[in-house]
Amino acid sequence: MNKILATLALALLTLQACKQNPENSSTTSTENAIDIKVSGETETQKHFNPPMLPAAVGDRAAKKVIVHLESTEEEGTLADGVTYKFWTFNRTVPGSFIRVRVGDEVELHLKNASNSVMPHNIDLHAVNGPGGGAEATNVAPGKTAIFNFKALNPGLYVYHCAAAPVPLHIANGMYGLILVEPAGGLPKVDREYYIMQSEFYTKGKTDEKGLQEFDQDKGVDEKPTYVVFNGKKNALMGENKLEAKVGETVRLYVGNAGPNLASSFHVIGEIFDRVYMEGGSKINENVQTTLIPAGGATIVEFKVEEPGEYIMVDHSIFRAFNKGAIGILKVTGEKNPKVYHKVQ
Repeated sequence: MNKILATLALALLTLQACKQNPENSSTTSTENAIDIKVSGETETQKHFNPPMLPAAVGDRAAKKVIVHLESTEEEGTLADGVTYKFWTFNRTVPGSFIRVRVGDEVELHLKNASNSVMPHNIDLHAVNGPGGGAEATNVAPGKTAIFNFKALNPGLYVYHCAAAPVPLHIANGMYGLILVEPAGGLPKVDREYYIMQSEFYTKGKTDEKGLQEFDQDKGVDEKPTYVVFNGKKNALMGENKLEAKVGETVRLYVGNAGPNLASSFHVIGEIFDRVYMEGGSKINENVQTTLIPAGGATIVEFKVEEPGEYIMVDHSIFRAFNKGAIGILKVTGEKNPKVYHKVQ
C-alpha cells in the first residue's frame, strides 16, 4: 500500500513539474506540429500595406498557405523632402505581414523584379531549415524561387533578406514580420496593427533634402541618421495615425529590423496589460516599456480607457523626437473622470 501511495505521489509531482516547465511541453508540441495534417482549400494570402495585416486565423484547421513576395528596388519617401532608394518586399517597408498557424504548410514564392540590380533572398526566423529559407531562395533579377516549410513554432518572427552583403539589404528596407498563431488562434481583440522599427544610414544629415545615398561608415559605426517606424519618419502621424475607441483592446505586433539598435518600445500614457516576451509564448503583465532586440519582435496588448492621443516611441528618446521613431494612437469616445481628470 505504501509503495502505491509513493508511486501516486511521484506521478503527481511529475505532472506538476511539467505544468510549471513550459520547455517540456514546447518540445512535445513542436514534435506534434510536424505530424499535423493539412486539410481544406489552399489559401493564397492577401497583401495588406502596413500597419494593416491579414485577419486572425481563428480556430481553423491547418491548411496549405501560398505566400507571394516580390523584391523591388525603388525610390521612395524617407522624410519630408527626403527620398531614398529602398529595397523592399512587395513595395512597402516593412514588407507584407505573413499570418499562418502552427501546422500550416507554407509555399513561399519569392520573385525578384526584372529591373532589380541585386540578387535577393529571404530568411524567415519562423523557418526550421538552412538559412531560414535563404539557401533555397537566392534569386537573380527577373527570376522566381519557391520553397515549402512547415510552421512548427508559434510566435512572432522577423523575416529579412540575407543576400550578401546582408547588412546592406536589411539597412535598405528588406524585412517584415511573420506570425505563427497557436492551434485555436490568439485571443480575440478589437484592433490589431503592424509596426516595425528600423534604422537608415544616409550620407546627408537628418532631414537634409534630396535623394540620399546609403552611408556604409555610419552603418559600421552604428550611428543612424534616422530611426523610424514603418519605413519613414512620421509614418504613423497625421492622416496615418492608428485609431481605437474607448473600451477597446489594442494588440500591436512590433518588430525591430535593426540592423544595429535594440528598441525600448513604449506608449506614453498606457501600460501594456500583456506582453508576449520576445514574440514567444511567455506572457508578462503590467509592463511600461518592453525591450525588442535587433532581429526580434514582441506582441503587446492594452485596453484604452480614456480618449486622447497616445504617443508611441522608442524610449531611447532622442530617436523618437529627433530621428523619427514616433507614432500616434488616436482614441475616441467618452471621457471617464474616474480614470483621468485634470483638476486645475
